[in-house]
Amino acid sequence: MKHKLTAAATLCGLALATTACGGSGKSDSTAKPGGQDLKGHTITVAAVWTGEEQQNFMKVLDAFSKKTGAKVQYMSTGDNNSTVVGSKVAGGDAPDVDMVPQVGVLQQFAQKGWLLPLSPTATGSASANYAKAWRDFGTVNNTYYGLYFKASDKSTVWYDPKALDNAGVTPPSTYAQMLTDAKTVSDSGTAAFSIGGQDGWPLTDWFENIYLSQAGPDNYDKLAHHTIPWTDPTVVKALTTLAQLFGQDSLIAGGRTGALHTDFPKSVQEVFGDSPKAAMTYEGDFVSGNITDLKKKVGTDAKFFPFPSVDNGPKPVVGGGDAAVVLKAGKDSATAMRFVEFLATPEAASVWAKAGGFLSPNKQVAPSAYTDPTLRQAAASIVGAGDGVRFDMSDQTPAAFGGTQGTGEWKILQDFLRDPSNPTRTAAQLEAAAVKAYKG
Repeated sequence: MKHKLTAAATLCGLALATTACGGSGKSDSTAKPGGQDLKGHTITVAAVWTGEEQQNFMKVLDAFSKKTGAKVQYMSTGDNNSTVVGSKVAGGDAPDVDMVPQVGVLQQFAQKGWLLPLSPTATGSASANYAKAWRDFGTVNNTYYGLYFKASDKSTVWYDPKALDNAGVTPPSTYAQMLTDAKTVSDSGTAAFSIGGQDGWPLTDWFENIYLSQAGPDNYDKLAHHTIPWTDPTVVKALTTLAQLFGQDSLIAGGRTGALHTDFPKSVQEVFGDSPKAAMTYEGDFVSGNITDLKKKVGTDAKFFPFPSVDNGPKPVVGGGDAAVVLKAGKDSATAMRFVEFLATPEAASVWAKAGGFLSPNKQVAPSAYTDPTLRQAAASIVGAGDGVRFDMSDQTPAAFGGTQGTGEWKILQDFLRDPSNPTRTAAQLEAAAVKAYKG
């Protein structure tokens, strides 16, 4: 996932544990009536989360501990999850469980032979409670390795209700209407959109939502796996559609040049800060955290509408998320598997849902578990999309193409934002970069 907070790696031990039974691997634990059957066992769980996200995840670990008596040490990897975990594996000090933030990294770990297949208990819970698409995201070569515990809805357009009210517009349901409304908003004196072009990755998300709705999920899957080229007419068409926005300086706070000097946090601040410069910004549900940091109330000062339909296609639902995997090199695979089994339950997801800043793809999580009505709406979108949800495309590609600042898709789409006049040329540049990255 591309929006992670940066922080120095943090290591702290907590007393933690799980409800699910079963598992795989060897364990000398003997089940005791009433739980606490894992007392004396300790595992390490690695994840990218720091700050408030880390503290909320620890509440889940606490719930696991109270159920089983196991202790869990939490290790924050910061942004560089694959690098940190890889070095730990190489050094003989691997965590037992890793919350992998990118499907491409999960696939990489599986191909290296680092992962244990998930137990029948975890697999059964996922089959009962998750759409097949989310199970497929965690499957490599027909083996289920990764349970998606935390999800993100990357198909949300956030807006200041007062700004739209002042312009006399309501949230649109089509991309064409959104552009029309954007002009009306801009004509009222406030730029329609703030775009975080400096970071690069928000531009990939703009493209992915348009492409999924316009070209359809089958073509989306083909492009994600590079079984159709980036020069395909569907790509040129999506870029042309994106240019309808990028090509209108008056709709963008600071124009295209300003957008290229606006990072993701600033794009939120320009809408919801004390001196707003725009009425809307597009990014995922995690925008709510940035809004809260600005001392604004989500649901009152800030709302979102689903990314609109493009050319009569379905409204897109692009998702991201963090998957729990069990590392072979960990010290207690049986307890680790029990922990993943617990994460597969609605009980575990509800703990973080109540704390806020969390979405679950588990369809058994009660809507009432989300105390924030805005996040409840986003969770319903993720679950309601069923198998129509698609994982963030750039997170599925080699990092050299879809995940590196200053190169590949990020850089090419920044160049396209700077000059959106030739979608065919941009498609050719994307294809050349993709070919090089997939060969590498």
